Amino acid sequence: MRIAATLALLLATAAAGGQTESLILPMRERAAVIDRLLEDRVQTLLPALMRRSGIDMWVIVSREYNEDPVIRTFLPSTWQSARRTTILLIYDRGGNEPLETLAVARYGVGDTFERAWDKELHGEQWSRLAELVAERDPKRIGLNYSDEFALADGISHTEYRLFHDALPDALRDRVVSAEALAIGWLETRSAAEMEIYPQICRIAHEIIAEGLSEAVIQPGVTTTNDVAWWYRDRIRELRLTTWFHPSVSIQRAAAPEQGVKESIEARHDDDVIRPGDLLHVDFGITYLRLNTDTQQHAYVLRPGEADAPEDLKRALARGNRLQDILTAEFKTGRSGNEILAAALAEAGKEGIDATIYTHPIGFHGHAAGPTIGLWDEQDGVPVRGDYPLYPDTAHSIELAAESDVPAWGRAVRIKLEEDAFFDGEKVWYIDGRQKAFHLVPRAPATQ
Repeated sequence: MRIAATLALLLATAAAGGQTESLILPMRERAAVIDRLLEDRVQTLLPALMRRSGIDMWVIVSREYNEDPVIRTFLPSTWQSARRTTILLIYDRGGNEPLETLAVARYGVGDTFERAWDKELHGEQWSRLAELVAERDPKRIGLNYSDEFALADGISHTEYRLFHDALPDALRDRVVSAEALAIGWLETRSAAEMEIYPQICRIAHEIIAEGLSEAVIQPGVTTTNDVAWWYRDRIRELRLTTWFHPSVSIQRAAAPEQGVKESIEARHDDDVIRPGDLLHVDFGITYLRLNTDTQQHAYVLRPGEADAPEDLKRALARGNRLQDILTAEFKTGRSGNEILAAALAEAGKEGIDATIYTHPIGFHGHAAGPTIGLWDEQDGVPVRGDYPLYPDTAHSIELAAESDVPAWGRAVRIKLEEDAFFDGEKVWYIDGRQKAFHLVPRAPATQ
């Protein structure tokens, strides 16, 4: 079955269901999707990324239990990790030739990487790798090492030394950092992936909404940690995983204001949820090797209330406006620091007290690509913030807008995060964004 047909089946299943469970595939069907997505990425994305980075040979090395973050994105669905020492060799032969993808390993690596080493036939593994490299005589040999980008720094010192020592002298000065290629591979989303990413984000949104409801929260009894652990259990019930522990926190009229640092540290407090509370959740899942990262708010209705107070709704609207300001500054080729500075300047003109800390999303939660601010670095982030924005990349639009709430006699910080896609021209939210509070309970009793 071709990838388009597999993805069409996935989407049809999701559309027919309407419940969270119906969106989630059995493990065998997930494996088929993962493998076809990988095959498609290697064929449609990787050649152009190698040429953009000027690397015609990419060598990725991992030992079992000490995996390069990149190699996991090349392994077939039935592999949980590298085996023994797993070496992948990807060679761009130029012209219209397809990439050559070899596994210099004891085992073939799925259907994509053809086994190119037989110990009994070829002898020692590193010698065989050096032989394959020399036969192809590449101009630039990329290895995954980087001073600044952890996701592009996967080769260990030992593996680097063994490869260097095995190479002929004439090839050693052709070894370069594959930083740009590794980041490009990790950050770029394929058209096929973007057909299924909305369903993944929809699942995350539905789980968030369920947790921020009377199905889980009983005011005066339920604590923030109760809800956080309910999310962990619910994720497991749905046969999913998460890449970080969910957090639930409270802002309320009677509590003192908190700075940004204090509000982050308070995410794992164990507070009883009460009527009139403004709840905040930070939540993410991993499914089909793609991640989500979402922050939303709920309001716990007081007796007699049918909606959140207008002051709080205006605060949420300011948070949405800050999202619009930030995404309007997404321009191909701009650095993360340039986007950050422009967005903060515009927010300042509009009187919005803003903090921006947006990051890429994809194969990893805090993924490869441009960093657009950190909560404690609003003047720009060295190196990682200087990385440029490329088309066909996904980002968690993460930020906070502080607003005075006269009814509370204090300021409230609206902290939002929604996953979005930049197509080179515009930004669109992969499964929409929060524009109204979740209400607890959803349907208040009539008076």
